[in-house]
Amino acid sequence: MRAAAPWVATLAVLLVLGLGAWTVYGTSVLGVRQVLVAGTSVLTPLDVRDAVGIRPGTPLARVDTDQVRRRVFGLAPVAHATVTRDWPDTIRIAVVERTAVAAVPKEKQFLIVDAGGVVFHTVAKRPADLPLVQLAQPAPDDPTTRAALSVLAALTAELRGRLVEVVAESPTRIRLALRDKRTVVWGDATENETKAQVATALLDRPGTEIDVSAPEVVTVR
Repeated sequence: MRAAAPWVATLAVLLVLGLGAWTVYGTSVLGVRQVLVAGTSVLTPLDVRDAVGIRPGTPLARVDTDQVRRRVFGLAPVAHATVTRDWPDTIRIAVVERTAVAAVPKEKQFLIVDAGGVVFHTVAKRPADLPLVQLAQPAPDDPTTRAALSVLAALTAELRGRLVEVVAESPTRIRLALRDKRTVVWGDATENETKAQVATALLDRPGTEIDVSAPEVVTVR
């Protein structure tokens, strides 16, 4: 009996560990009861929960948080996401959505884009707080999109205050439509800060067109 005691003790420990592992990984005792989502605005928590597809009762320890995060990131409005386990029964998902910088008119709707040119939302009515940017095909890898958004980002507060829309026909043919039917011919997306300062300084000059495409030789017509 004395000789067998250590083996019995070891077997008992192994059984306890095995039972514990089975409880954690193989049963719903410590299974997912809720998926809590924070940080959504464009999306709803239900959108996120549907995307990750975690079944109730799935053992919490078996949830692949990296895979869940990738699924959340696959939603267009999501810029960043973190996924954590909250024992004994909760998955927490914290979402950071993309920041809208412009609205692109498209077939009686408006495509909402972020600073990288990602279209992540579509609305029927133009958001009052977003500038309009006229683009044929907005996309992160579209040179015209990148050029137009870099121009928009460089505008002074005075130009933004008078802006009606940015019209980008190509990376080298960009113009600003201002209130009072005035136009700023921008040209390409080089020397944006200089062009913005020069155009701002000429806003009170008479004329309907300010050409800053070559900021060293500006014309006002």
